[in-house]
Amino acid sequence: MRCPYCGHSQDRVVDSRELADGAQVRRRRECLACGRRYTTYERIEESPALVVKRDGRREPYNRAKVIGGLVRACEKRPVSMADMEAMADQVEAAINRKNNREISSREIGEILMEELRRRDQVAYVRFASVYRRFEDPEEFHRELERLRNFGA
Repeated sequence: MRCPYCGHSQDRVVDSRELADGAQVRRRRECLACGRRYTTYERIEESPALVVKRDGRREPYNRAKVIGGLVRACEKRPVSMADMEAMADQVEAAINRKNNREISSREIGEILMEELRRRDQVAYVRFASVYRRFEDPEEFHRELERLRNFGA
């Protein structure tokens, strides 16, 4: 592992913790050259998962795309990066439960919307407006009414 600050290849592990039900390990490392600390994550290498898009195409699952969508929906909202990582973990858990390692983009969107609805309703509406492709204000209004009724 190379230090992200100075590029030196020697470090020592300061702390290790299991994350996501043991599927991932977080390690705090300290560079032996510059003394700065950084975090690395290790996870089990699995066969690649595929996302089945709306038009039937298949593409490799990309955690960064999931996190990117969540970051946009949660911008300026009180949703932590740890919460977004946990939501992405929920998607990956759903993939791991499947025998064929394929998941539809619809399933991913539904998982994320459910998680967002419980954490932050504004972020939920932002995500839903893009995911469900609202075309007019009336669709947006109907979704707000569903959300209002859900909370009641």
